[in-house]
Amino acid sequence: MNVKQYDAIIIGAGFAGLYMLHKLRERGLSARVLEAADGVGGVWYWSRYPGAKCDSDSIYYSFTFSEELYKKWRWKDRYASQPEILQYLNFVADELNLRPDIQLKTRVTKAKFQEEAKQWEISTDQGEIFEAKYLISGVGCLSTTNIPPFEGSESFKGEQYHTGRWPHDKVDFTGKRVVVIGNGSSGVQTMQEVAKEAKEMTLLMRTPHYVAEARNHPLSKEEQEQAINNYKDIREAFFNTPGGIRLYTTGKSATAFSAKEQKEKLEHIWETGGLSLGSVFTDVSANKEANFVVSQFVRDKIDEIVEDRDTAQLLHPNYYITTKRLIIGTNFYEIFNEDHVHLVSLKDNPIERIVENGVQLKNGTVECDVIIYATGYEAMTGSLLKIDIEGRNGKTIQEKWEDGRNVKTYLGLMMESFPNLFMITGPQSPSVLTNMPAAIEQHVDWVDQCIEYLEEKGIQTIEAQKESELEWAKQCDDLANQTLYPYTNSWYTGANIDGEQRGFVIYVGGLNNYKAICDQVAANDYEGCTFEKLQSNVL
Repeated sequence: MNVKQYDAIIIGAGFAGLYMLHKLRERGLSARVLEAADGVGGVWYWSRYPGAKCDSDSIYYSFTFSEELYKKWRWKDRYASQPEILQYLNFVADELNLRPDIQLKTRVTKAKFQEEAKQWEISTDQGEIFEAKYLISGVGCLSTTNIPPFEGSESFKGEQYHTGRWPHDKVDFTGKRVVVIGNGSSGVQTMQEVAKEAKEMTLLMRTPHYVAEARNHPLSKEEQEQAINNYKDIREAFFNTPGGIRLYTTGKSATAFSAKEQKEKLEHIWETGGLSLGSVFTDVSANKEANFVVSQFVRDKIDEIVEDRDTAQLLHPNYYITTKRLIIGTNFYEIFNEDHVHLVSLKDNPIERIVENGVQLKNGTVECDVIIYATGYEAMTGSLLKIDIEGRNGKTIQEKWEDGRNVKTYLGLMMESFPNLFMITGPQSPSVLTNMPAAIEQHVDWVDQCIEYLEEKGIQTIEAQKESELEWAKQCDDLANQTLYPYTNSWYTGANIDGEQRGFVIYVGGLNNYKAICDQVAANDYEGCTFEKLQSNVL
């Protein structure tokens, strides 16, 4: 069999894969991106559900490594929609001439480290074999769909969709009875659109979430030009703010304000829109008193908006705000005032099975023509665990991470026993708590500089030391334990899959602090890592 040789193989053609390819080509290395889809875009290729949008202001949802590239693009809306983001990523691929080195319709099925050759052998579903010194994962944190194994789903006579694998053609809900299972970000965004068409729409809800008002709107020409002129400030925010984006903050604890002042600040955020409910006070994620102020504000808003008292109560979240993903929506709570929109709490009336005409609950059946699974993803680790990755001595990533129950990484970037394997926005990095393009740029830049170091020093392999992994895991846990995050089961911990709390696999200290740690590791000749140098042939 013909084995194709490259310096690096990159998995995935989303934001991470495109930028990583660009950097390695600039370095003069041969690189190939392998992408399962038939187009670039990563998660934005697949997540075509109605209403799909980013939750960072679009002016920050761009690459900033090139001022010229940044200034060539104009976003249409405050929060960009999936079609526009996909158009942007295709624009990037074309502007940087990346397509010749991207191989589509190719899924990586196995990657094995060859001890003797010090190379990765990568197998695909097309029967191809690649060999490369470096293997770089750009598979993303939210790309492997989670469809709960509901009994009887194959018997349903209607249409079934998952928000993470939506058809390319428009789905028409006119005159149909629609059930939506799940009300995370994709569920909220989907319901806002489906409610406009469906004859009946029923949300089957396990856990109510905090939904902040987005205040999305088309960007005026003046706003677009202002974003272009503010390039340097936006670039600076990428790496010098906790979330890689400028959000409104008072810079003070909630306790520094009177109750009247607190409400005024929160009303300002509700009216201007966005994710700043989590940043308005410096201690929202760490102080129960401050968190209650913000949480109760949203619950009061629900009571103001939703006319039916029982429905409003069901929509009240009872966990600490920000400890699950904060969602932004457009008039989401208002849809529950419409006669054709219904809400069922699965806590009191759980799903028993799918039947041919709908969803059978403990108490009754919700008949429908369409079921939409907005049940999220096997977040953080799922996409990597779906690939058969084998490191030194036959150790698989599934064994190392105990199928996701005991994640071990160093900086979220690399692992012991897996030489020259880099993970972009991997578990135990800031990843989903940030503006993702900012986190991706920081990671790609670090990986690129690490590879430069290895090449210049004639080093064959780099991998994390076991002690470094243990220390990094402790650091992540210690930081998380200073916050309110561990009090809540969420997909941040993998608990959405089987209800099992798996430990906090996100660095919560902020992208700015994380970058400083990564930069220090690099400045200290990649301390915490083990190297193998090239063997000299000189006698």
